[in-house]
Amino acid sequence: MVTVDRASHEFRRGRPINIRDSSGASLLVVPSEMATDKVINWLVEMGVSDPAVAITHHRARTLKVRLYTDQIVLIPFKFWRNAEIAKTIADPRADLSNPLRGPYEAIRSATSEASIAAVQLAKIARLLPSVILVKCSQEVEQSFKDEGGYTILDSEIMSYEMDTAAALRQINAARVPLENAENTRILSFRSPDGGREHLAIVIGDPPIGLPVLARIHSECFTGDLIGSLKCDCGQQLRGAVSQIAQEGAGILLYLRQEGRGIGLTNKLRAYALQDQGFDTVEANERLGFESDERIFLPAARILKQLGYQTVRLMTNNPDKVEGLKSSGIDVVERVPHAFPSNDHNAFYLSVKKEKSGHLL
Repeated sequence: MVTVDRASHEFRRGRPINIRDSSGASLLVVPSEMATDKVINWLVEMGVSDPAVAITHHRARTLKVRLYTDQIVLIPFKFWRNAEIAKTIADPRADLSNPLRGPYEAIRSATSEASIAAVQLAKIARLLPSVILVKCSQEVEQSFKDEGGYTILDSEIMSYEMDTAAALRQINAARVPLENAENTRILSFRSPDGGREHLAIVIGDPPIGLPVLARIHSECFTGDLIGSLKCDCGQQLRGAVSQIAQEGAGILLYLRQEGRGIGLTNKLRAYALQDQGFDTVEANERLGFESDERIFLPAARILKQLGYQTVRLMTNNPDKVEGLKSSGIDVVERVPHAFPSNDHNAFYLSVKKEKSGHLL
């Protein structure tokens, strides 16, 4: 897991890394949004293949690229070798103002596991899910290592999210009286190898052995902290605390999964697309993401460490119910958790109901 954290930091700095897979494929890759002409020229010089831009099938559909796979799509890049073009392929901001870009053609050859992992690493780094890549020889790979370059296996990247969730351990706990819930403790959880911290907000003293009233809440800076009207997250957070306090005891699991798992910057990109007329699902997919990138194993792991195997889950989202069940938690009741809409989030809530299957 430490290797993936290191690789994601390299990506966020715009530094190329080397990814190898079990088939022996070896790639030099750099995230598209961080690329420069200098780095692209270096990739071309080092590679034994023409450069390509890797994007997800969602982004490829937006660009009207013919799809030969439902995984990662590779677009030949040998005629441009220009960082700004790579960024416009990855970033949908200019899609409407410049609709005649391309046409782009996909490479028909099978997508390597290393290229799939490269795009996944961009997601882990909370960057746009697109990379520029070239194949490299064993000699170049060794030279890259000798000069301080970073190498990682595709399997380490692909298992990272589940591995870090499974390794969560309680780090600390403190009493934090809340408005309307003074008997509250906050417990922090983190993997021994690092990664994002998640929180359990324990209100009252939920008895072990009985179904605990619980709420899974994904971090939302805009809704939780500054009162954004574009979502209902702030209402859900404060409403959960209030309802748990009224019932006497329960747990609010606060997961670091901003923007349904895409990160704050990408969420703001999605908001900008919503201002262009796209809904919340379409915006995520135009960016190249799934409509929801979250996993709920962290919540299950925390509940088990606290001694709870059965829950009454406060949610409108069937995926949260299934996510806990698949991770070994028995959900004995779904407790509805809906709030009135406003002029700014009514359409958003309707899309959650119609496209994401929320029970609203």
